[in-house]
Amino acid sequence: LAEIKTLKAKQAFSDRDQSHNGKYEIPTFQQVIDLAKAESARLGRTIGIYPETKHPTYHAALGLAFEDKLLDMLKAAGWTDKAAPVFIQSFETANLKYLRPKTQIRLIQLVDGDGVDNDGKVSLAAPYDRPYDFAVLGDARTFQDMLSPAGLKEIATYADGVGPWKPYLIGTKPELGADGKPRDLNGDGVIDERDRAAIAPTNVVKDAHAAGLAVHTWTFRSEPKRLASTYKGDPAAEYKAFFALGIDGLFSDFPEQAVKARDAR
Repeated sequence: LAEIKTLKAKQAFSDRDQSHNGKYEIPTFQQVIDLAKAESARLGRTIGIYPETKHPTYHAALGLAFEDKLLDMLKAAGWTDKAAPVFIQSFETANLKYLRPKTQIRLIQLVDGDGVDNDGKVSLAAPYDRPYDFAVLGDARTFQDMLSPAGLKEIATYADGVGPWKPYLIGTKPELGADGKPRDLNGDGVIDERDRAAIAPTNVVKDAHAAGLAVHTWTFRSEPKRLASTYKGDPAAEYKAFFALGIDGLFSDFPEQAVKARDAR
């Protein structure tokens, strides 16, 4: 821990404000809990936490399984049931299934992908094609399979919600040139989201709700190059499109804009 505390946080995106680099240490989980409680008391409203259990199969193989310790820390904070301001999320399935009989805290099955094809569909390639515990066991099912009606019903047996990467809900696709390659629509010499348009929404939200699951999608970013041309550089337009699907929550790098868009519905 002492060694970790020598590290300082740094902005991961070079095109964003770098002025806070090196100012803040990496907090412990207990410090995050304490901060959430302190700010809840100061502001007079509930501030929750949303811990992700990172690489549980890998850590278990090292003899460092952390699920029980996680629950112990949450219990010490007084958080043990569905009313707790906590969601526990994981890209793997086995640890969520392990947690389910041990806690009433809400569990979220994350769903990843590798990229988005030229037809707007999520592409799958290792290691982003399936939960790692599936890969270890030789289970051929993919993240895409998990979002089928049958897959969602299975998730509902051990989780309270699903957290799909947002292209699973609304994909984007480019306009292709005669050479079959995406066209640079704005002529800036770079192919990015501004050169792609949103396609029709999928049925994932509808199917998840039918299975009794909440839907929390991720990650929203406000820079023009990270917004499909459909939204004309306006983050609020993208939020509006996803809120219209009936999502129950989202992750954003710009939460103030997300809240503003939510409240403007």
